[in-house]
Amino acid sequence: MSAVETKALVRRFIDEVMNQGNIAAIDELLAPDFAEHEEIPPGIPRNREGVKLVFSMYHRAFSEISVTVDDEIGEGDKVASLVTVQATHTGEYAGIPPTSRRVVFQVFESFRIAGGQIVEHWGISDRLRILQQLGVIPA
Repeated sequence: MSAVETKALVRRFIDEVMNQGNIAAIDELLAPDFAEHEEIPPGIPRNREGVKLVFSMYHRAFSEISVTVDDEIGEGDKVASLVTVQATHTGEYAGIPPTSRRVVFQVFESFRIAGGQIVEHWGISDRLRILQQLGVIPA
């Protein structure tokens, strides 16, 4: 795939799964042998099924989710993206009852593509900022 095609695949993942909550799209976008390298909640598998669980949890905990791509680089089989996430906390998140607070934070994402699907993902998100914005810990 060209860099344009790999970036389009990642953008589709961001739009359909992250923004729209289309969990069913994960089977099409992520390879069956997908590997997740980002820190995820304990007990969740680091595979395609785990990604479904994680995004289902996020979409139950937050509404009005908007993920925008701030910067993106694609070269060879890799795509790196810096995204800004905005959402409203309307459901339980990590044991925290809904606060109706708006959160805004950044995530660095790195994807590896093979055979027209995402085969690996690494991510670093500012969870401290999320907890501060939810009022759980002091800013």
